Amino acid sequence: MKIRLFATLALSLASAAAMACTSLIAAPGATDSGSSMITYAADSHTLYGALYHQPAADHAKGSVRPVVEWDTGRHLGEIPEVAHTYSTMGNMNEHGLTIAESTWGGRPELEGSGLIDYGSLIYFTLQRARTAREAIKVMTDLVKDYGYASSGESFSIADPDEVWIMELIGKGKADKGAVWVARRVPEGYISGHANHARIHKFPLKDKETIYSPDVIDFARKQGYYRGKDEDFDFSRAYAITDAGALRGCDARVWAYFKRFAPEGSMDQYVSWIMDGQGEPMPLWVKPAKPLAAKDLKDMMRDHFEGTLLDMNNDIGAGPFDCPYRWRPMEYTVDGQTYTHERAIATQQTGFSFVADMNKNRHQAMRGILWFGVDDANTCVYVPVFSANTTVPKSLDEKTADLLTLSWDSMFWVNNYVANQAYNRYSQMIPDIRRVQGELEDGLATEVGRLSVDLVGKDFASASAQLNDLTDRAATDVTKRYKDLGDYLFVKYLDGNIKKEKDGKFERTSDGMPVQPTFGGYNERYFRSIVNDAGDRLKVRQIAQ
Repeated sequence: MKIRLFATLALSLASAAAMACTSLIAAPGATDSGSSMITYAADSHTLYGALYHQPAADHAKGSVRPVVEWDTGRHLGEIPEVAHTYSTMGNMNEHGLTIAESTWGGRPELEGSGLIDYGSLIYFTLQRARTAREAIKVMTDLVKDYGYASSGESFSIADPDEVWIMELIGKGKADKGAVWVARRVPEGYISGHANHARIHKFPLKDKETIYSPDVIDFARKQGYYRGKDEDFDFSRAYAITDAGALRGCDARVWAYFKRFAPEGSMDQYVSWIMDGQGEPMPLWVKPAKPLAAKDLKDMMRDHFEGTLLDMNNDIGAGPFDCPYRWRPMEYTVDGQTYTHERAIATQQTGFSFVADMNKNRHQAMRGILWFGVDDANTCVYVPVFSANTTVPKSLDEKTADLLTLSWDSMFWVNNYVANQAYNRYSQMIPDIRRVQGELEDGLATEVGRLSVDLVGKDFASASAQLNDLTDRAATDVTKRYKDLGDYLFVKYLDGNIKKEKDGKFERTSDGMPVQPTFGGYNERYFRSIVNDAGDRLKVRQIAQ
């Protein structure tokens, strides 16, 4: 297959407002607790990281619900409201149902012209469905009845019992509906999607696979497919498989699989992600061992470390091995187009989460949303629960926005830390990991202890305790990260590294700062300087 070079690289190039996101999946049996787990990174250059809450409500007959496009804030219209809507906290509702997404765009002529955008589709469904299977029915009914307004999307849809991956795209201006396929991830397996359609061939007669009746016929009608039904490939028919979709998107899923699948089992798919050759990656794989929530938190911080795409290992990482590359993603030198890698962790994340759903916990904490704002690599994931009814001030959308710095906002204090680290990464990241790990480990221990303490307690009192824990956690993390940012600023001022003793910056007996360490640069960077300007910078011997 000939690859079209970066025609839709990471989707954000096609639409400035479109999200370029990552969602990882671990079905029950693939986790050490028996939980369903999914992750989400909402990556956007214009998204402020906040926790959004809609309380449960009863609605009078004849009530309508406004449809506001999530990416743009544009009012698209109204639809009838249902009699009762469930409480939602972020991308999780009171029943522990959680939905994540990634945009893949697809064939441009199929961009929907209907009423329901992908963001509204998620949040309306969370308010109307209790289980993953119900969610699929609600979502597909909504786009059937009111039309779909967005481009191609992949969704992770999970409850305490099941995880499904569903892919959906509109039918263009001629038809308000959509075509779609949904597949249940088997117990004991992991999956994921990252801005490219991942469902290729699928069984036509399988109770764990659901699809729109015309998903194949519509492709034939449009001229996208001419083969047998049983050979139909959803991704090849409706998505655009170019270098951006593979290197920029599928590679993130490959990194996830490579870390947790049996050693060497993912090497055969390098040719797929690099050149579009060979068989596509499987939709799911069996991990070598069950995953914990911490494994998924760590994976959300991935920059291809330990792989051939490792972003720490070329001159683009600079003198401090920084695994970040500023946009645009592609660039041209001497007429040749090149690309930066696109990792799971990225600087422009608004918020991310690791959702852990388990029916064996108290009903009030059946769903745990480990929620972070800003870059997942440097954030702290705080616990938010399916029964929560209040949003901490530091995570409230009213506290600040993307253009208003506030030290009361967790998003802004995380940026304070992260943006310092981007400039001195190899030196600063150990200090960040120390505080990050201490906070996350402490919160995980407290959640584990509380899950035992709540046994036998009524729902109302349990919910109150969980609200309190989330509020305390968010307040503490915000303060600790402001202090961490101050500490980094002082310690690494002016390119130096101040010395410490007994947890304090060291002073001489006269009260002066001890001479700092000069951090300098790594050898790779020195060599790059010599290669570029060595003759000019040579130390010359001066004749006496």
